[in-house]
Amino acid sequence: MPGLSADPKRVAFGRLLRLAAVLLFSGPLLAEPPEGFVEIRDVVAGIQVELRYFTADNFIGEPVDGYEAARCYLSREAAAALGRVQAELEAFGLGLKVFDAYRPQRAVDHFVRWAKDLDDTRMKSKYYPEVEKKNLFRDGYIAAKSGHSRGRTVDLTLVSREAGKAVELDMGTGWDYFGPRSWPASQEVTPQQRANRMLLQGLMAKHGFRPLAEEWWHFTLVDEPHPDSYFDFVVR
Repeated sequence: MPGLSADPKRVAFGRLLRLAAVLLFSGPLLAEPPEGFVEIRDVVAGIQVELRYFTADNFIGEPVDGYEAARCYLSREAAAALGRVQAELEAFGLGLKVFDAYRPQRAVDHFVRWAKDLDDTRMKSKYYPEVEKKNLFRDGYIAAKSGHSRGRTVDLTLVSREAGKAVELDMGTGWDYFGPRSWPASQEVTPQQRANRMLLQGLMAKHGFRPLAEEWWHFTLVDEPHPDSYFDFVVR
């Protein structure tokens, strides 16, 4: 209306409220890893890393927001626990291979945007052939928040060392395969594949990690140091 103008104090207060909302719901916005985070390979000797969200070989089909380098961060406590698992495996010629660890909140936001685009199904045949994309939210495969963003959760598998190479053990499905065959106790895989899954699960549980009933590769440190934080520093 003519003659009316916005109250500067009200405008400033509105901006402050919006900033507070961003900080509350997005978690700490940091340029660098916070105190207490470490690069896994600085702590765990011999561990293998294949950071798939840094590449196009993932369920989205392109590098994911927030992954600008093939570096793998976890809380110091989670990395130390992984080191104990790795040390126990080495005696048998085995080891760990990590696909994802800390995940920026902006990467989770990328997943959510992708899940809403029902026309983009370029990776369906490899990653979710048994699940309709429209049901990914309903069935819990995609969510707006992730324990990965707290630096406590890791996706990994077992490898054996053959002829100087780290060869993945057969787990019955690949990493990030959306469907019942990825459940650790699935009867759709062979006894040997279930045994490989149980070996991984047993060792991770022994050293303080909790498994996920729907994903054989997913483990969360029980005694986590950042239970209420969702970090958003870029992996670089």
